[in-house]
Amino acid sequence: RLGLERADTAEKALSVIVDLLEKYGQGGNCMESNAAFTYHNSFLIADRKEAWVLETSGKYWAAEKVEGGVRNISNQLSITTKIDREHPELKEYAKSNGWWDGEKEFDFAATYSYVNTARMTTSGGRYCEGYKLLNKHKGSITSEIMMEILRDKESGINMEGGFMTTGSMVSVLPQQPTLPCIHFFTGTPDPAR
Repeated sequence: RLGLERADTAEKALSVIVDLLEKYGQGGNCMESNAAFTYHNSFLIADRKEAWVLETSGKYWAAEKVEGGVRNISNQLSITTKIDREHPELKEYAKSNGWWDGEKEFDFAATYSYVNTARMTTSGGRYCEGYKLLNKHKGSITSEIMMEILRDKESGINMEGGFMTTGSMVSVLPQQPTLPCIHFFTGTPDPAR
């Protein structure tokens, strides 16, 4: 929200978020219940001209400029070796902890997470299922198709149970500045309604 308030481009919003992350860190409970459950955040940041994926691990972060096609995020790191901006100490911190030897190509997701990145797009998780659904419609995604993807319960994108999806947003950002941007938000706790 602060990125939206303080920036007029996607890249400037990225800078706002990482500046706040470096100054204040991140944390807090991810649920309204008393259970202490936290995780590190990922962001899709877009304007009319460009889009970025920002993923975090504590105060450390990596950002990838989306150059085309489709891109999604979920409950795991997905930025691998294509890193366009990064925390200035990202690699040194990984090296000092023995997570990266400094010799092989640096892979953010493999280094900073427990997920086997080779399996991310083939396993049955939310990231993989979202990736498949987006690629199925690549080149012809409309706001209606995007809403259907976000309503999909079978894939786990619209989660049920202990961890429930409580809202979704779809934005249409025409490249022509004379056309208005349109934003759709769910009006109920379940995007399928």
